[in-house]
Amino acid sequence: MKEYWQIFSKGIVLENPILVLALSLCPALAVTTSVINALTMGLTVTFVITMNNISVSIIRKWVNPKVRVPVYVTSIATIVTLAELLLQAFFPHLYKAMGIYLSLVVVFAIILARAEVFASKNNVWRSFLDGFGMGVGFTFAMLLIGAIREIIGNGTILGYQVLPSAYQPALIMILAPGAFILIGYLVAGTKMLSNHIEKAKAKRGDVL
Repeated sequence: MKEYWQIFSKGIVLENPILVLALSLCPALAVTTSVINALTMGLTVTFVITMNNISVSIIRKWVNPKVRVPVYVTSIATIVTLAELLLQAFFPHLYKAMGIYLSLVVVFAIILARAEVFASKNNVWRSFLDGFGMGVGFTFAMLLIGAIREIIGNGTILGYQVLPSAYQPALIMILAPGAFILIGYLVAGTKMLSNHIEKAKAKRGDVL
């Protein structure tokens, strides 16, 4: 059970796709102008990476290593198309808000990386935990960035005014440069947190 928890939880902090691995920064810069957009992209990526990990794990023994990357990309493209159709059918406003970035999920580095590094070498359950954990970590980072940008850039959260009407929004936070600066600070904060966790583990080891 501890092993399974470690596989799932590593993607949330220690190997967070955005805040640690610095992968798939394009959506973090482009679609996190609001919490709802960030959540939509986060859930979409979670669905795609989890389903793709399961798919790759199932077929891993039948795929010729020489053509594994095209096979993985085809799997990702199929799952992304399914996610797009579901959003277009049930949440058309969110589908329009995501725009071209939904299609770009196909080439997100984190999805192909988990298929190559983990799912192609592990069973279905472990691959599911890895993909879902990475998706949760991605969604958490997107929500954090989206919440900060929306509050500072608009004074709202989920479209509701949370700061006084006298507040003058910092419009730079709605633009890509503001997001880039914010992500830099969050990456630094995550690094400090990771170092603290590692030191705490080492200290416990010394005590034991």
